[in-house]
Amino acid sequence: MNRVEGKRPALSRGAALRHDIRKNAASYLLMAPYYTVFFFFTVLPVLMSVYLSFNYFNMLEAPRWIGWGNYIKLLLEDDIFIISLRNTLIFAVVTGPVSYMLCLLFAWIINEFRPKVRALLTLVFYAPSICGNAYMVWNLILTGDRYGYLNGILMRVGLINEAVLWMQTEKYVMPVLIVVQLWLSLGTGFLSFIAGLQTVDKSMYEAAAIDGVRNRWQELWFVTLPAMKPQLLFGAVMQITQSFAVADISINLAGNPSVNYSGATIVTHLLDYGSTRLDMGYASAIATILFLLMVGTNKLVQKVLRRVGE
Repeated sequence: MNRVEGKRPALSRGAALRHDIRKNAASYLLMAPYYTVFFFFTVLPVLMSVYLSFNYFNMLEAPRWIGWGNYIKLLLEDDIFIISLRNTLIFAVVTGPVSYMLCLLFAWIINEFRPKVRALLTLVFYAPSICGNAYMVWNLILTGDRYGYLNGILMRVGLINEAVLWMQTEKYVMPVLIVVQLWLSLGTGFLSFIAGLQTVDKSMYEAAAIDGVRNRWQELWFVTLPAMKPQLLFGAVMQITQSFAVADISINLAGNPSVNYSGATIVTHLLDYGSTRLDMGYASAIATILFLLMVGTNKLVQKVLRRVGE
């Protein structure tokens, strides 16, 4: 058999990995602390949660294997979970894309200002997402008597005749929660978009103008967005996580449980079983369903974002 001079035989995947580790041993050594922490505090808890989801575990006795029992009960017998799943999907479908577009739009507009003005506006828009008293502000606005700010304004202008119990009336709970979430949504993803816009090479706009780009919208689609795809993907992950993992807003404004479970979400249902009832096996099954929803949605969104600028 003839062999081509100087051509090395193809390595298997395992052999190639070992060769790469030996070649870049110093780099892997520097990354080892992070990967160790990541494994023990992220990967391992996820794997343990998946395992516990197939067990009955009340934290007092050893886990008892019950197979698909938790999932059968969750999907076929738990009406509150179905309500929570529906509310979460509605919440995610509405707030996820809208808040993502708002983050991108405001970041794009703010980026056009001078540095000092840009820094001030960034702080103004970002502040609600880190404000510890945000729910206190909204509780004052939504107080269900005539002294509540929203009731007082609407009664003053004649739109209502008596005070409305906003968070005790089923039809108002979800719209109010969506509005509050949108107000709080300019967070980490918003900052990543601001940073991404700062890294776009200005010469690319000149080259695009020569190639036929004639207005700002074309610049945004064909130059700006493709140049900041990493930030777009990161922002998408953050918005997906926020929209699916919503719980604090519902608990602080509508209570847990909310009236007729109108503000219940998957995470509030998980907290009910995990923190109150201490049924960790069932709570782990809820967490696994939520994890699969997040991963599936994230894969779909990333696939769409990779086509930006094409």
